[in-house]
Amino acid sequence: MSQSGEPTPEVYERGRGMDAHNQAMREIRAEKDASYDPHEPTRVWLDEDNTPGGVYQSLTIILNTGGCRWARAGGCTMCGYVAESVEGGSVTHEALLDQIEVCLEHERENADEPAELIKIYTSGSFLDEREVGAESRRAIAETFADRERIVVESLPDFVDPEKVRDFTDRGLATDVAVGLETATDRVRHDCVNKYFDFAEFEAAAAGVAEVDADPDTADAGVKAYLLMKPPFLSEAEALEDMVSSVRRCADVEGCHTVSMNPCNVQRYTMVDELHFRGGYRPPWLWSVAAVLERTADADAIVVSDPVGHGSDRGAHNCGECDDRVQTAIKDFDLRQDPSVFEQVSCDCERTWELVCEEGASYSQPLVR
Repeated sequence: MSQSGEPTPEVYERGRGMDAHNQAMREIRAEKDASYDPHEPTRVWLDEDNTPGGVYQSLTIILNTGGCRWARAGGCTMCGYVAESVEGGSVTHEALLDQIEVCLEHERENADEPAELIKIYTSGSFLDEREVGAESRRAIAETFADRERIVVESLPDFVDPEKVRDFTDRGLATDVAVGLETATDRVRHDCVNKYFDFAEFEAAAAGVAEVDADPDTADAGVKAYLLMKPPFLSEAEALEDMVSSVRRCADVEGCHTVSMNPCNVQRYTMVDELHFRGGYRPPWLWSVAAVLERTADADAIVVSDPVGHGSDRGAHNCGECDDRVQTAIKDFDLRQDPSVFEQVSCDCERTWELVCEEGASYSQPLVR
């Protein structure tokens, strides 16, 4: 237990049915042999994003840190990001600021003007001070104080209103992105191997809502990240779980955006092991479109950005229509208009419908 009496990841690991998952994940991750420069970010790119303040040009930064604390214990069945983290468990303040400067240089070289939206991720939780210390967090907040909005990612354990105020007090509208994965505790625990409950997500959102209610600071809110089709669910089960999860998240005070991420097959993960043996197929793009259509009336911005769409390791259909469906999904993200999906069709829809009707979690996938 922590000093505050709250459960920690270590408590959940012991005697809670996660030992086998974590042991398997540690063995898989031990296969990693690559190393990474602590002065270079993992990834940086420019894009467009829909936010409560409108559609902004965005600069997305994935900082190279010492990695997710939970992943070092074993971690989530689908997450390979810890394999890209720096060895040793920590990165210095100076190295983190060097990474930020690399990202700013990328922006200067590739954008006509500074992005209004900054999105910062790590291989774990930006608000975990073992990954990004308070000094670094405040320096990053100061660096981007002239922008409109910032997104920082964190597990609910580390969401503290005072940490959020480091950004809002500088006039930055701030969104805390939480990797919830699903609103269904059973699926989160047994399929994703994530230790917290939906109630903890609600508590984190309530803390952010307190900051938002302060008239002397910039706006603050929560962005929920959901995982479409974790392992051990059939296509139909995954689809229904996402529809339910989007709606439950949209009903949480302070949660203004739900980002549904179709599971993709990353190296050094349990999903990778299952996929290699024919025991896992990423979701159909038709399923992604169906969730977006069915939740378009939810009281939140609902978006999706299928990584690796059309590939064997990413959300895909038959190969012929993948790009068209992906374009419709991107269009929906910006416009929130479900009619975009009426513009795309393909013969493989019938195959997808059959998979949803006949597939079962104990015998999936029916179709690769």
